[in-house]
Amino acid sequence: MHSGRIEKFYYLMKLGREFELAAKEQYMQGNIAGFLHLDIGQEACSVGAMQAFDKGDVFTHYREHVLAIARGMDPKIVMAELFGKVTGVSKGKGGSMHLFDPDLDFYGGDAIVAGHLPIAVGCAYARKIQGEKAGVFAIFGDGASNAGAFFESINIAAAWKLPLIFFCENNYYAIGTRIGWVSPFEELYHKARNYMPAKRIDGMDVCAVYKAVTEAKEYIENGLGPYFIEAETYRYEGHSMSDNGKYRSEEEMEIFKSRDPIENLKKHAIAEGLVAPEYFDEADKKVQKVIEEAIAFAADSPEPPLSELYEDVYCKECTNVIP
Repeated sequence: MHSGRIEKFYYLMKLGREFELAAKEQYMQGNIAGFLHLDIGQEACSVGAMQAFDKGDVFTHYREHVLAIARGMDPKIVMAELFGKVTGVSKGKGGSMHLFDPDLDFYGGDAIVAGHLPIAVGCAYARKIQGEKAGVFAIFGDGASNAGAFFESINIAAAWKLPLIFFCENNYYAIGTRIGWVSPFEELYHKARNYMPAKRIDGMDVCAVYKAVTEAKEYIENGLGPYFIEAETYRYEGHSMSDNGKYRSEEEMEIFKSRDPIENLKKHAIAEGLVAPEYFDEADKKVQKVIEEAIAFAADSPEPPLSELYEDVYCKECTNVIP
């Protein structure tokens, strides 16, 4: 992996980590309401995947702040959305769980576990019949792999050879339920390997994620059908801000923290002489400035007017629908 890509990986993961820490602080101060699901610890999955899947449609779960930023969304409008401000990417009406930007082909934050997978299948089908090369990327957690919609989706995608990457972030817990309690095995790629190529990767290694998604993207764009990736990862925080995560042992937490994606990338890059140590200090300062500006922008932005409640409720004009 060349130095420029490693530098970008580090910057985006560090930006994502600090964004989430800032969001946590703002939530505690009462500036963010509703649900808040943090991606701390899982940045390698979010950044590696979005950097590899540059073209095509992205459908995500609701732990999507870092995914959105890595996709190219301005941290200012993401933070403003968390604050519920009109300058947010979803005009303050979506909040943390619904970051949606069609300009980036980012259809993010489905609140129903596995609910976005059939939609991603439909989009992949549309892309196939339209003859488009770029495919679809659908990211979901281990809990979603037990849902009926998951099995229906991998079945149809495989039967019709749709250009779709199924990317499972296996952090071992669906809220407080360990995957081994509700699945006969914890290596979840086994659920898909009879349908499509399926592999398990180290989701704490951003380079491994980038490589796997790049290979999968090439596969689906060659018309060979769908591809399944299971990334073993871990979230350091609870499921959401209302979850203290006490169902996990300190020993387990320390094992995964020793594999921290940001610190290990930094150590490797310096040890191998790929990136000068000074870069990381400069990147950290830049990240801090971006976060401070995002918070200030969100705080200074206005609330949505009451009239906004009645906007974007129904499709007023659907020119592509034949009556």
